[in-house]
Amino acid sequence: MSPRRATLWAAAVGLGAAAVVIAVTELVALLIAPASSSVLAVGSLVIDLAPPWLKDLTIALFGEADKIVLLVMVGLLVAVLAVIAGVLEHRRRPWGAVLLGLVGVVALAAVLTRAEATPLWAVPTLLGVVAGVVVLRRLMVLLARWGSARGTSAAAVRSAGVARRSFLTGLAATAAGAVVVGIAARAANAASSAAETVRAALRLPAATTRAAAPPLGAELDVPGITPLVTPNRDFYRIDTALQVPRIDAARWTLRVTGLVEEEIEIGWDELAALPLQEAYVTLMCVSNEVGGDLTGNALWLGYPIRDILARARPLPEADMVLSRSQDGWTAGTPLDVLQDPQRDALLAIGMNGELLPLEHGFPARLVVPGLYGYVSATKWVVELKVTRFDRDIGYWTPRGWSALGPVKTHSRIDVPRDRTRLAAGTTAIAGIAWAQHTGIERVEVRIDGGSWQRARLAEAISIDTWRQWVLEWSAEPGTHVIEVRATDLAGRTQTEPYVPVAPDGAEGYHGIVVQVDA
Repeated sequence: MSPRRATLWAAAVGLGAAAVVIAVTELVALLIAPASSSVLAVGSLVIDLAPPWLKDLTIALFGEADKIVLLVMVGLLVAVLAVIAGVLEHRRRPWGAVLLGLVGVVALAAVLTRAEATPLWAVPTLLGVVAGVVVLRRLMVLLARWGSARGTSAAAVRSAGVARRSFLTGLAATAAGAVVVGIAARAANAASSAAETVRAALRLPAATTRAAAPPLGAELDVPGITPLVTPNRDFYRIDTALQVPRIDAARWTLRVTGLVEEEIEIGWDELAALPLQEAYVTLMCVSNEVGGDLTGNALWLGYPIRDILARARPLPEADMVLSRSQDGWTAGTPLDVLQDPQRDALLAIGMNGELLPLEHGFPARLVVPGLYGYVSATKWVVELKVTRFDRDIGYWTPRGWSALGPVKTHSRIDVPRDRTRLAAGTTAIAGIAWAQHTGIERVEVRIDGGSWQRARLAEAISIDTWRQWVLEWSAEPGTHVIEVRATDLAGRTQTEPYVPVAPDGAEGYHGIVVQVDA
């Protein structure tokens, strides 16, 4: 066997060993705790360590597929390291096994630094690395036997054939077994059937205070415009959870701790029995670019957070609530916002007439009008720590984002789409605008840098939701630039210069280009 060919086979052995590590880790994690998977832990560690500009770029390029892209990149990195380990073990034994062990140490650190980790979570990674090293060493022995088989005699040829078959059979069986076990275990780990079964057995409590039905004229009859209420399946999801937390509602509790006169704890049954209220609220991610779609409007059912805090009686020096997710993510929200009697800040358990979907925070999440999600919209929430901004910080603040995060006034063109070809004549330009907890006063449209034309606004549900708008335009042949701006009820009008999403949300006019045919 030539040295080059032997090196290629050694690289394949490294890949096979890495596959074994992942497969065993996933299988054992299935038995101990799905979240103890080193794949998820390493991915979460990458998210934690990624600089803000990289996070923004990833979301801008891939949107809600950012987690898939991250896992693919982690997989490619693992593959590169596996190839290096295989070649090292072939040429400079035992340095390939050492490299595999070092990668395991990094994975182990990632697992054990997760917020909910216990010492038992180390077991899947340890067993996976041991299994991978054993496979690496064993297959390298078989490869060496094949490589050393020489001679032209019948016996030598038979010996070489046996060595070759032993190696190829061992490698193929290892790879096939690792792939089957790994995929099955990952699918089982990611499956939400158990949590869905628990969720399906629960009933959404009735609201004590129901939201008023949207007024007539709140939804415009314009094909292609964003619906007034976003269906759950279409509601945006941006968070740091690579695997959706699966929480048994019967065991879930929310603790209110910190600078309070009395720490309290609320379970699911108690929460569901409280007088709940409905509210239409529009939420949005701070990473939403000008014209982006990381925003959604829903009918939420929950209990006022101010009433929960009132039971705990925050101390006078407190000015912030640090909410914590089941997976350790945190958000810092101004205490006065959560205590505001004029704001429907809810500990929500329902969304559009059904229990919260798993991916949107079941069994409970925060919904706070007027603030970007990174400082307010904690999903899978388990703790409200009453504290101070000079003592605690949320997850994204030390990563370059502002501490407060009030939503900025925005408008978006939904129809026509950018780069669309239109027929000459009257056509509708339409979209949505929002100025959460302030409200929209007017929307204006500009064609080719001309004068601003006032659009017709749909009726508003409330100041906490977006409003649809439309302008009938007499389109003439040619290429046209269409821009939109909104003015809120406080008199603030959007400004034209573009401002990036970091550190506190994007700004600028949303514009599109259309081609009108004669």
